[in-house]
Amino acid sequence: MFKRRMNLRLFDTDANVIDRSGAESLIPTQEANEIIQGTITQSAVLSRGRKLANMTSRQYKMPVLDMLPIAYFVNGDTGQKKTTKQAWDKKFITAEEIAVIVPIPEAVLDDAEYDIWAEVKPRVTEAFGKVIDGAILFDVDKPSTWRDGVVTTATKAQSVVTLGASDNLYDKIMAEEGVIAKVEDSGYFVNGHMADISMRAKLRGLKDADGNPIFKSDMQGATSYSLDGSPMNFPNNGAFDKSKALMISGDFSQLVYSIRQDITFKLFTEGVVQNTDGTIAYNLMQNDMVALRAVMRLGWEIPNPINALKTDKTKRCPFSILKVGE
Repeated sequence: MFKRRMNLRLFDTDANVIDRSGAESLIPTQEANEIIQGTITQSAVLSRGRKLANMTSRQYKMPVLDMLPIAYFVNGDTGQKKTTKQAWDKKFITAEEIAVIVPIPEAVLDDAEYDIWAEVKPRVTEAFGKVIDGAILFDVDKPSTWRDGVVTTATKAQSVVTLGASDNLYDKIMAEEGVIAKVEDSGYFVNGHMADISMRAKLRGLKDADGNPIFKSDMQGATSYSLDGSPMNFPNNGAFDKSKALMISGDFSQLVYSIRQDITFKLFTEGVVQNTDGTIAYNLMQNDMVALRAVMRLGWEIPNPINALKTDKTKRCPFSILKVGE
């Protein structure tokens, strides 16, 4: 079982590190590209958000509309026409590094019949997807340079709906004070929902006043999970925290990200792999292992430009959350 958070210390890097040319025989370009696509697929945030052009430096400057022009009636034939202005603010996407170290026994590498990547790729994909989703959605271990996560942003904008034990779930989602209406009140239209896996059962169990299921027509057919015409997805990489949000609804085109560095790899044959508490997890030489390090850099932002319905940016949010009442 691979451990996620580890630091790699090398005692003699000049003599004991296999360089990129040596690692390429183990990590073909095609395999690297597959893992990049896998990370995007397994990360609910990157799959749902909008990808910008790749970053060419650590920061990506993004102009965002901050002031709308105002039109006026002209008073009579000789009335004066007034002037107005339109302004842009600047937001920055800052790329930060994500990394994972995968220790591999040398005996596995020596076995030519063993499909190494069939084992390694899913673990790398899952590890990257989990840390990306946790940081962007819930602020889990997020870099200090990154903005507030989606849940914190929605909470500060008071775009939160609380579901009590006796509350009607349908109303909390679809009615005037529901999560969809909260997003619309900010001038956005919901185009997707992201929810904890427990929401599947809650939706399947919805019934009308006569006791008929609302979400399912029968028990045999597969359930198509969507709300008000917008698709839902249920992250299963362990990043979704239902204690903070049962569901996140919003305009996911307002969640933008940019990649500074695609996944790169480096292979180490000697060194010590440490756990976060400083204890030694593996001594590569003593355990007859190699360690494959994967690194990726990316950043994200919520542009949230001004619109005619909600000019106060402190109360304007393209996302709303459904949370369990305390």
